[in-house]
Amino acid sequence: MASLPFDVSLELALGGKGAVAKADYDAALVATAPHLDWLRKARADKSLELLGVPSRTDDIEAAQKVAEAFCRDTTDIAVLGIGGSSLGGQALKAALENHDREGPRVTFHDNPDPFAWKEYLSKADLKTTRFVAISKSGGTAETLMQALTAADEIEKAGGGKYLRHHFVMITEPGDNVLRKFAASIEAPVLDHPKDVGGRYSVLTMCGALPSILMGIDIKALRGGAQEYLDYALSDAQPECAEGAALHFALSKSGRLDQTVLWAYADRLNTFHAWWRQLWAESLGKDGKGSTPVGALGPVDQHSQLQMFRDGPGKSLYTILSTDMKGEGLAAPRERAEALGLGYLAGKHMGDLVDAEARATAQTLSRNGRPVRTIHLPKIDERSIGALMMHFMLETILMGKLMGVDPFDQPGVEEGKVLAREYLQKES
Repeated sequence: MASLPFDVSLELALGGKGAVAKADYDAALVATAPHLDWLRKARADKSLELLGVPSRTDDIEAAQKVAEAFCRDTTDIAVLGIGGSSLGGQALKAALENHDREGPRVTFHDNPDPFAWKEYLSKADLKTTRFVAISKSGGTAETLMQALTAADEIEKAGGGKYLRHHFVMITEPGDNVLRKFAASIEAPVLDHPKDVGGRYSVLTMCGALPSILMGIDIKALRGGAQEYLDYALSDAQPECAEGAALHFALSKSGRLDQTVLWAYADRLNTFHAWWRQLWAESLGKDGKGSTPVGALGPVDQHSQLQMFRDGPGKSLYTILSTDMKGEGLAAPRERAEALGLGYLAGKHMGDLVDAEARATAQTLSRNGRPVRTIHLPKIDERSIGALMMHFMLETILMGKLMGVDPFDQPGVEEGKVLAREYLQKES
């Protein structure tokens, strides 16, 4: 590819007071080579389904047909799912939703708070509200609870005859509860790839259908991911390998308890919620891993920066920014100068945020904290697709370097089993 849709710099991580030792970083980077080869082989022999998702088009065509029918006489679409079934879609909504499109409002309901869900259903026009229920396994208790109670409220409101028009299900092929529910009301079902885990599923139907409903160009999103994938697996030392090596070098030297993704744009705020699950669920195993922490622009300079600058100091900071200089409203020159605010006179709000992003990176570096910067000149489908693929590959490579399986989640499964046992005992 001619150029990446984002720029990555390790200058403040490999230089300055908080520098990662060059020898440690170089050794870690060399250690990524066999794992990059594993990814290349996995793509060639199609043993890792995730790597084939960006080039697919057949599922998009199926989703577009479903979406067209689903949006008829529809004012609202509630997306039901939790974890990877929702966070990717939420990140795409915040970053890319087309607010000028004609179509229904799309909202995400992941945390099954009983009060909030009851309130939503009580205020929704159930004649014109539709529901997308997403569960890879088809047995996610939280999503099933939401779907079943929504169907019940629709029936109570007299809409039971048309229940099939109110739901679309996304789940993996096979015999599972969500498919049985869909069959019982004759609702359409779209397939979730069986071998792509939830936290890696943003480019699958989990993100594709919500994207179509929100006016996001899913083909361009996948195109950006494919572009980065092709680049990463043809380059000897792609940025995803450098990021994994940086984390691993810090981990081996005992300097990595946390990794912080600090987004300097509201449109990227939900991105780090998606990334947190990806990193935490993939790598927190066998007493290993680093806690992922999200931060947002200037607001967290006034909240977390004190701890980040002067706390224990076992963290890597990734500053995620976009072009902001000259953007937004400008402070009126005359009034600002009269108030002694000459440094703000005539400056745009984007100028302030841009300066603060650069200042935060320098402040952390000068105080012994390793900093990586990632800059997206433009937030669009291409750049977000590429960035998501970058982080998925970085996470996989980090898992391989650590010696843990980046694709399983035994701790999550244990919690699900115990929750069901509690419910059965109390029934």
